[in-house]
Amino acid sequence: MPETITLEVFRYRPEEEQEPTFQSYEVPFRKDWVVLDALNHIKDEIDGSLSYRWSCRMGVCGSCGMMINGDAVLTCAAFLETYLPGPIRVEPLANFPVVRDLVIEMSDFMEKLNRVSPWIIPAEEKPVSEGEYLQTPDELEDYKPYSMCINCMLCYSACPVFGLEPGFIGPAAIAIAQRYNLDNRDAGNEQRMEVLSDDEGIWQCTLVGECSAVCPKSVDPAGAIQRYKVTATTEWWKSKLMPWSQ
Repeated sequence: MPETITLEVFRYRPEEEQEPTFQSYEVPFRKDWVVLDALNHIKDEIDGSLSYRWSCRMGVCGSCGMMINGDAVLTCAAFLETYLPGPIRVEPLANFPVVRDLVIEMSDFMEKLNRVSPWIIPAEEKPVSEGEYLQTPDELEDYKPYSMCINCMLCYSACPVFGLEPGFIGPAAIAIAQRYNLDNRDAGNEQRMEVLSDDEGIWQCTLVGECSAVCPKSVDPAGAIQRYKVTATTEWWKSKLMPWSQ
């Protein structure tokens, strides 16, 4: 095993430079280190000016997503050993504006997420005194896979449609919408369908499938989108052939 490995890190300091550059750092190679450990070593021991996001180091918060050698990954789950002999090129997530170094601007994603109403919209509120909204294991299982999304935005970075059409509401927002649509406590499907059936919604997806391939939690956004398309198509035909049922 080598004693060190090289990281080629994307640098962009808007107060100093008009165009981004790459800066190389030699860091210790340790078998148990992930790329995030190497970045923390650079920040703590070599160059304190390096900027990036991270929090939990456990693949839960989703904040440390970056491009590693061209692939969208969580840096807390990307072991240095995987990229031997190096160098390892570290860049901010693709398809997003860069604020500084490895930090992206995520307000567009947050706005799109809010558009799909990512919360339970009950058909009617009942008093707390009446108790909980109980579910069976089967009812929970129907939406649970989509509830695993950690908002890491890797799917947006890997999505070629979002790269070409930034208005596309995107895979994570649609998968999270499905999480609530499939929850038997929710009655907001029609409201969300209005958002997701417009020009920037589900029909922009061409089923490349990269979103599902990079998802660290196996959420399968591509599957959620296709499931949504089937539902939308069925509802449209029902409205034409059986208008009385609407």
